[in-house]
Amino acid sequence: MSPLLIGFIVYLVIILLAASLTWRLNKTQADFLLAGRRLNIWVATLSERASGESAWLLLGLPAAAMTMGLVESWTVIGIIGGIGFSWWAVASGLRRETEKYKALTLPEYFTQRFGDSGQMIRFVAALIIVFFYSFYVSAQFNGAGKVLNVTFGLPNGIGIAIGAMIIILYTMIGGFFAVAWTDVIQAVIMFGTLVILPIVALVELSDQGLSLEAGLNASESLGSFTCGKTGWAAAAAIIGGLSWGLGYSGQPHTVTRYMSIKKAEHIRKGRVVALAWAVPAFLGALLIGLVGLNLYPAGTFGDSEQLMPYMATQLLPGWLAGIFICGAIAAMMSTADSQLLVGTSAIAEDILHRGLGIKLSQKRLVLMSRLVTLGLGTAGFLLALYSDKLIFSMVSYAWSGLGSSFGPAILLTLHWKKCTGQGVLAGMLTGAATTVIWSNIEILENAISVRVVSFVLAAIAIILFSLFGSARKTKLPV
Repeated sequence: MSPLLIGFIVYLVIILLAASLTWRLNKTQADFLLAGRRLNIWVATLSERASGESAWLLLGLPAAAMTMGLVESWTVIGIIGGIGFSWWAVASGLRRETEKYKALTLPEYFTQRFGDSGQMIRFVAALIIVFFYSFYVSAQFNGAGKVLNVTFGLPNGIGIAIGAMIIILYTMIGGFFAVAWTDVIQAVIMFGTLVILPIVALVELSDQGLSLEAGLNASESLGSFTCGKTGWAAAAAIIGGLSWGLGYSGQPHTVTRYMSIKKAEHIRKGRVVALAWAVPAFLGALLIGLVGLNLYPAGTFGDSEQLMPYMATQLLPGWLAGIFICGAIAAMMSTADSQLLVGTSAIAEDILHRGLGIKLSQKRLVLMSRLVTLGLGTAGFLLALYSDKLIFSMVSYAWSGLGSSFGPAILLTLHWKKCTGQGVLAGMLTGAATTVIWSNIEILENAISVRVVSFVLAAIAIILFSLFGSARKTKLPV
């Protein structure tokens, strides 16, 4: 048995063991969906970082850097800024407010917060979550297929099935506790991959007598921070990269980590830990792509998103490559499990339990949540199996839809006293609809990123409907 396979199997055993140890901790729906709000700050923060970054970070971003060049630097800057902004502007307020209203989910928080408008918000928010997370989860399963194909030669469909089965299994077993603790393991592996692999790659580049500048200078667009564009096209390229940061304040699978922290006072430490993880990780992902541009000639890959696992197998000893490739698997698992759990909460808690008023014991609520997780995971698997879209594009689509639907709503609810339920509902619908429409009109998407347009229009809709709508305005509690 190869060292690569041994490392992979050991990683999976650890993940499943961690999940099984948390089985007995899930006695209530609050335990299964939010770990009973008793996670320590290190676990919550590393879980937020791992779940916030998916197959896109280890596969999609390096591939984009290799094919697009220095323009992807704006993406890195935007993301790091977005992570910091979310921890400063959302974390503390959302933690306190959701506990005050005894809300286990974002839809439930808005429902309790806005009274009469809340029930409609609940259903709209839950449907938006289920719709966009189907694409997001599918992207993670698709990533599993690519990594296992490059690493072990497995057919893509088999790889997708293996990844989906493992993720669905341990999420069903352990709920939020399992997701959070496995995220810690995954965050450490991801960080190691994104720090050590680019350093090794830079050494290899030097040993071959090559340099980063040589590859970047081979094309005007690759060596340009604006992709060789000028005027509005250059500005649009920069704005498009920076716009990735907008979504962090509205991703349900990451902001729920704030809700699970044991004490709001611990959030200050969480901000430092989050940025200390993010800065080296994202710079490392960018470097993997830029070094790959120089090390591997055009045509080496049928799919540029295979760069990271290919580089690991080429440059590292088998056992270390196995660990780092587990970093890519970890990235997918840590995001997919969180998204499955949020999708589960949207259906089981927001629609079936709260929305339709289905009365069940806590034990049966947990069972219902596990069955919903199985159903959502199966749907994501089927979508991944028959989708030919790149991970980068699928994540961008879902990121825009979720970020614009919930980001402005959360920010304005927490920080603007005149925000109303009618405004929040209008903002959610505007963000989701703009994403769907704008993303499917090529001339619009090429003009300016949907991530910018959908977020801005959603914020405007909330403000206008809050100021001029006929619904009763509620004041933000002091």
